[in-house]
Amino acid sequence: MDKHEQDKGPGLPAIEPQEDQPGSRRRFVATSLGLAGAAAAALIPAERALAVDAPSMSPAPPREVMTMIMARDGTRIYYKDWGTGPVVVFSHGWPLSADAFEDQMFFLAQNGYRVIAHDRRGHGRSAQTWGGNDLDTYADDLGNLLDTLDVKKVTLVGHSTGGGEVVRYIGRHGAKRVAKIVLIGAIPPVMIKSDSNPGGTPKEAFDGLRKSVQADRAQFFYDLSAPFYGANRPGSKVSEGVRRSFQAQGLQAGMPASYFCVKAFSETDLTADLKKILVPALILHGDDDQIVPIADSAMLSSKLLKNAKLIVYPGAPHGMCTTEKDKVNADLLAFLKS
Repeated sequence: MDKHEQDKGPGLPAIEPQEDQPGSRRRFVATSLGLAGAAAAALIPAERALAVDAPSMSPAPPREVMTMIMARDGTRIYYKDWGTGPVVVFSHGWPLSADAFEDQMFFLAQNGYRVIAHDRRGHGRSAQTWGGNDLDTYADDLGNLLDTLDVKKVTLVGHSTGGGEVVRYIGRHGAKRVAKIVLIGAIPPVMIKSDSNPGGTPKEAFDGLRKSVQADRAQFFYDLSAPFYGANRPGSKVSEGVRRSFQAQGLQAGMPASYFCVKAFSETDLTADLKKILVPALILHGDDDQIVPIADSAMLSSKLLKNAKLIVYPGAPHGMCTTEKDKVNADLLAFLKS
């Protein structure tokens, strides 16, 4: 570990709340309701009738608009499926959605790959379930997606919690459909500090996440975007749009997933699952990751996996799929072709 990592230490960064954000949820909802009310009042009776009847006269949307599969417990899982060629399947992090991988998916689809990404249950456009917000269920949902689409020789790519999902999937279901895996800023082996994991993040940090989710989820997700993308570092070029996108994706997730997934990604021990993985693995991690510190994640996982290559991105944050997208894309493509 270099001096930079030693000085940084484990744990999640303090997040400074900001007041009166122009894109706050309350202001958005209030404005939307006001506009909707004005529009409704302006309709004459005949136009109201037309407005009511209009949906029945509209054609059904094409399949690509909202592609769903059913999990084994009946939960609706949204996914996107672009391109043709060898298959790459993406699993996103908390509290985001499949949209977090749009830069990688678009790039690989243009380079001759079929790319698939789902919104984890409770996140994005998938159903907001009360139960099943745990890595076993997430892994089973990923397996159901692969089985339903009947894809083979797949490269699984997981970022953050999604990396834990990929590892637990192989631990539970084997690698019969899997050719390779990629872990990006991923949570394995285990995040929480304990006697067996003294370098982990203290439980109090995760308790703080849960408290913030309940106190003001909209503001919290905006604030969390700063350490996520390194926007709190000197010289950061992270745009306001990127931070607002993080907030918007976070607010698509339901409250149960926002809250319960914290326990899933922080306390699930994936050590045994990592030891079962024999397929080639690529690990990408930033050495300035303030969310999943590299010393207690990638540095350990790379030793537990039997066939792994670790690439450390100097100065890169947790959200490196966005901030370092060109390098991530190039490293992914090189690994896929190797």
